[in-house]
Amino acid sequence: FRSKYCCITMPKRELSEVEEDDDSVASEVFSRAKVAYTNKQRVLILSSRGITARYRHLLEDLKKLIPHHKKDNKLDDKGDIHAVNEIADMKSCNQIIYLETRKHQDLYMYLGKTPEGPSVKFHVVNIHTMDELKLTGNCMLGSRPLLNFDANFNNSPQFQLMKSLLSDAFGTPMGHPKSKPFNDRVMSFFVVKNNIWVRNYQIIDKSDTNAI
Repeated sequence: FRSKYCCITMPKRELSEVEEDDDSVASEVFSRAKVAYTNKQRVLILSSRGITARYRHLLEDLKKLIPHHKKDNKLDDKGDIHAVNEIADMKSCNQIIYLETRKHQDLYMYLGKTPEGPSVKFHVVNIHTMDELKLTGNCMLGSRPLLNFDANFNNSPQFQLMKSLLSDAFGTPMGHPKSKPFNDRVMSFFVVKNNIWVRNYQIIDKSDTNAI
């Protein structure tokens, strides 16, 4: 086997031309990075004082499911939750998830846009934290979920509004610094008897024999 080599002479280029090309490449890379993360969705997650240990675990689970969140100390609201808007403004957040307990038993979750709304108040029941569940899977921390909504969300304006708020809260923006560029889980929302049930499923590739 014989190979032939040919010598190609390139014309000389001025140093200014090389610098211009480098600047153009750098600007192109910067523009791509800028386009990759354009959805500046930030969710403020906090709770009121006096929540139980079970609800604190739920709060930590929400933070793991929402990598584009920002946290703050417990809010001593004393019946006034309008201070959440000021905290969200200082944290540069445009949405809030606020957990409030009453009589150390009932848990209420406020989900809304700041500062002018809309907002929804949920009564949270049937809570199962990650520490209680077994066979929880092996989803990557910070991965972007696929959102699946039941067809019943389109039956009424109220559920359509809830669908929009839930999509903004749990839908991780593409290119977020704390997110992973993978989709290995699905968050499903179902409407059953006017109650919203939330499930988090792992996506497993059948070709992966090591997956459990």
